[in-house]
Amino acid sequence: MKVYTQSVNFNASADLLDFIEKKVESLTKFHDKIVDAEVFLKLDNSSEKENKIAEIKINIPGNELVVKKQFKSFEEAVSTGVDTLKRRLKKSKEKLRDSMPL
Repeated sequence: MKVYTQSVNFNASADLLDFIEKKVESLTKFHDKIVDAEVFLKLDNSSEKENKIAEIKINIPGNELVVKKQFKSFEEAVSTGVDTLKRRLKKSKEKLRDSMPL
C-alpha cells in the first residue's frame, strides 16, 4: 500500500514520516483491498496545546474512509486515527462479507 503524507505549512521530520507510514501500513492486516492512504498534517492556529491535526484518508474499492483527529502531538493524533480506522475497516469488511451471496 502506498502512503502519501502531506504537511501543510511546515516540514515534517523524517522520524515523524516513518512513524506515520508504519502506523498506517499496519491497517493492511484488517483489510486486504486498501488501495492507498493519504495523511494530512496541519497546525491549528490557536493558543491551545492540542493544536496538531492529523487527517487520514483510506481508499478502498467503492469507498473511502476519512478520520480527523486533533491532539498535542502528531504521533498521538495519528495513533488514535489509525485505531479508529481499524474499527471502521473491520465493520466495512464485515458488511462486505454479509452482503455476499452464499
